[in-house]
Amino acid sequence: MAGRKNLRAVEPGDQPVSARKLTVSEAAALGDHRALLVAMRERIAKTVSDADCPPRDLAALSRRLQDISKELEAIDLRAREEGADAFDVAEDEELDAAAF
Repeated sequence: MAGRKNLRAVEPGDQPVSARKLTVSEAAALGDHRALLVAMRERIAKTVSDADCPPRDLAALSRRLQDISKELEAIDLRAREEGADAFDVAEDEELDAAAF
C-alpha cells in the first residue's frame, strides 16, 4: 500500500501539523462550499496584493473579496448558532401512560 502514512500515538511535546491550504480546484472537487470560498478568498487576496494586478481588475476582485468574506462570516455565524442551539435542548418530561 504505497503512499499510505503509518499512524502512531501522539507523544508529549508533539506539535500539531498545520493543514495544507487547498487550491480552488481541489476545494471544488471536495464539494465543500466553505472550503471553496476559503480557497477563492486566498487566491483573490494573492492576486489583489500583486503589484502586477491590472487596475481594470482590481475593483472587481476587491468587491468579490469583500463578498466572499461576508459569506464566510455568515456561514461561521450560522455554524456557531446551530452548535449553541444543540445544547439548549429541554429535558424530556415523564411519560404519563394515562394520558393515552
